[in-house]
Amino acid sequence: MKKNLLLLLFVASLGLVSCEKSDDGKYADYLVAKPLTISKSEFKNSVDIVAPAPIKESGKIYAYRDYIFVNDKYRGVHVIDNSDPSAPKKISFIKIAGNVDISIKDGYLYADSLMDLVVLDISDITHIKIVTRLDNVLRDNVVWPAADFYEYDGLDYDNEVLLGWETVTERRLVTEFEERFTVDGEFFANAETVSDASVGQGGSLARFKIVGDYLYAVDSHTINVFNIQDLEAPQDMEDVYAGFDIETIFNRDQYLFLGSMRGMYIYDISSPATPTFVSEFQHGTACDPVVVDGDYAFVTLRGGNRCGATESGLFIVDISDIANPELTISYSLDGPYGLGVKGDKLFVCDGDSGLKVYDKSNVEDLVSLNHFKDINTFDVIPLENSLLMVGEDVLYQYEYLEDDIKLISTLELD
Repeated sequence: MKKNLLLLLFVASLGLVSCEKSDDGKYADYLVAKPLTISKSEFKNSVDIVAPAPIKESGKIYAYRDYIFVNDKYRGVHVIDNSDPSAPKKISFIKIAGNVDISIKDGYLYADSLMDLVVLDISDITHIKIVTRLDNVLRDNVVWPAADFYEYDGLDYDNEVLLGWETVTERRLVTEFEERFTVDGEFFANAETVSDASVGQGGSLARFKIVGDYLYAVDSHTINVFNIQDLEAPQDMEDVYAGFDIETIFNRDQYLFLGSMRGMYIYDISSPATPTFVSEFQHGTACDPVVVDGDYAFVTLRGGNRCGATESGLFIVDISDIANPELTISYSLDGPYGLGVKGDKLFVCDGDSGLKVYDKSNVEDLVSLNHFKDINTFDVIPLENSLLMVGEDVLYQYEYLEDDIKLISTLELD
């Protein structure tokens, strides 16, 4: 009887394999984004400070004094004591539903909670206090992942809030994939350096930026402007429409540099309450963070999925004439995310291809100084004395050498 049962199971497994092999190309593996939701009542009471917790999905990093803040996508912020860079340690977790960005000034932390802006007093890091919450002051603030399908079925818009998305790989019909862009039978193609010590420093993927008495928060189309002269009571100023598919913000002198999927937009903030358009540099369609140093803007382009482009690379743009930015040179990369500059060094997070370090003293002939392979890389922050880098659930710290960098420590975040 036992032998017969084993034989049946073996035959059944052969059937499954043969079915999989005989689909004649009708099926393929696709990335499917599934919604992450929370009840409306829970969302409004979602901010809390709890004990250190494992990270679920590491996001952006932020440095402020002796502390590092690591975003846990859509969940909140992990607080890390970095007073000893050789032995950083997690000390707490700030739960903020829907959070992906923060910025800090003079002991006050500003964080997004989807469409709301939350303010916390972190002057005593062991006793963080919730100060205020501004409702509905941010727009289009859900971060959309790169995916082939987005599932909306089952969303209860009356009682639930969409926090974000999780992506899984599923086998789907190829025809279902092709019909995503079909309408009536027609096919549509997919068409910093911080001088103020009281302000923290984010990476190149940041969407929040504090300059003086103002907080600028970009969403996909808009610069949301807040006067934070009274740190406890931000004033929501008039928003500035800025373009399409904006993803990142960087500040240099009196200018904001916005990275978008279509190009780089430059805005003048001489009048800080009313950013004014100066110029743009277009590069096609690709995911695009930007950093600026001297007469050059350094832009990484990541192709694939919703980013649109098929090729990835580094664009170096001459901005010596701020009104007429021009491409100087481009370099091929594999799948870059964030980047940073420190002196003559350029640091590029090339996704699964690791951290790449270049000498940029001659931008038309970048010299490779080092390549840290076999690590997943996401974003970097070049601090005065060390380099911070976050990858897949790991925080790395490096010290600067004359022509290189050397690993100081790693901290597993999970």
